[in-house]
This record gives sequence, structure tokens and C-alpha cells, in this order.
Amino acid sequence: MTAFWVMAIALGASAATMLGGLAALRLSQRLHLVLGFSAGAVIAVAFFDLLPEALNLNAEAPRNIVTAAALGFFLYLLFDRLVSLQGREGTRWRGQIGAGSFSAHSLLDGFAIGIAFQAGHAVGLVVAAAVLVHDFSDGLNTVNVVAKNGGERRAALNWLMIDALAPLLGAGLSLVVAPPRAVLALLLAGFSGFFLYIGASDLLPESQRAFPRPWTTIATLLGAVTLYGATRLAL
Repeated sequence: MTAFWVMAIALGASAATMLGGLAALRLSQRLHLVLGFSAGAVIAVAFFDLLPEALNLNAEAPRNIVTAAALGFFLYLLFDRLVSLQGREGTRWRGQIGAGSFSAHSLLDGFAIGIAFQAGHAVGLVVAAAVLVHDFSDGLNTVNVVAKNGGERRAALNWLMIDALAPLLGAGLSLVVAPPRAVLALLLAGFSGFFLYIGASDLLPESQRAFPRPWTTIATLLGAVTLYGATRLAL
């Protein structure tokens, strides 16, 4: 039954990614609110769900949990900066590298869903909710990064398809990997670092960059409150 839920939610993540990409091709006026809400939700799930659950799984070594979260944050930072540095040397292939990074992120999202369900059904549902919320933004970003770097509509759609399939691949991989309890705690902490970076360093600045309006901030707080409420209901 767990495998069914993991793959079903991964399919939902794929659908959310596709919808986000299609929205990016059609909409342009309200995307800042979507990105703001997504930023709040992603940051909240790191603070209110992943880190507490990781500490519960390995309460004897809290320093290791915090270190794993920090490593997750800085590893994603390095990955993001390497992509950005290489992207400055080209035009269209910069968009392809950016789209590839979003696809890799979506692969990790699918894997995170499966790993979270191994920690517990409630944890899995909360993480799934966060993934579904921000995979919509992944679709937006995948299309936008290709288009902004000279890519044609067909190229954007091709990358969107890859990005949409990535969560299914990651979720399938999680079903054949069964880490011990201590390792699972470190993985959850590492994913919390990923989510903190994505929310605070990517989604949040992007939502405010072109539309620094009060409603954008309200959307971010609403996203955080929504995910906080989801974590409380899951307890």
C-alpha cells in the first residue's frame, strides 16, 4: 500500500509540474503570488516537519541532524552556483543547464516522497503536500529558464516533459532503497537543507524581484501557515 501512495503522489507531482509549465506559457500577471506561496510552504515544511521528524528518529545525535541539514543547504548552494557560473558563458545551453537542474531537483522531490513515507505515513503526506505545492513552481521555472535564454517553445516543452517525469523516477528509486533508521534521519535532515535553500534563496527572492508588493509577502506567510497547519493535523 505504501508503494501505491508513493507512486500516486509522484504522479500528482508530475501533473503539478506540467500544470506549472503550461501556466508559464499562458500566464504572466499572478505568478508572483504562486511563487510567494510556494516559498513559504517549502520553508515551513523544512522547519516544522522534516527537521523535527529527523530529530525524533535520531534523538541521540541532534548535532549530526543539524550538520546534515547544513550540508544539504550548502551542497545545493554549490550545485546552484556551479550551474550559474557555467551558464554565463553561453546563451541557449544556459537554459538547458538550468532546466536540467530543475529536473534533477524534481528527481530528488520524488525520492524525498518515498523516503518520507518510510519515516511514517503522516510525514509522507506532509512532505508530499510541500512537493506538490512547489513542483508547480518547478514547472514554471523550467519553462521560464529555457525561454529567457533563447530556447524555442518546443525546447521548453521537451524539458517540461523531462521535469514532469523526474518525480516518478525518483519515487520508484526510493521504493528499492531502504536505509536504516539513523541514515533515514540524516536523509530527512539533508532534504530539509535542500528545501530551505530552494525556498529562501530561489523562490522567495524570485517572487519579490519583479513584484515587491504586500500581497506577495502575504502569500508567502499564507504558504507557511498552511503547511504548519498541515503538520499539526498530521500529528
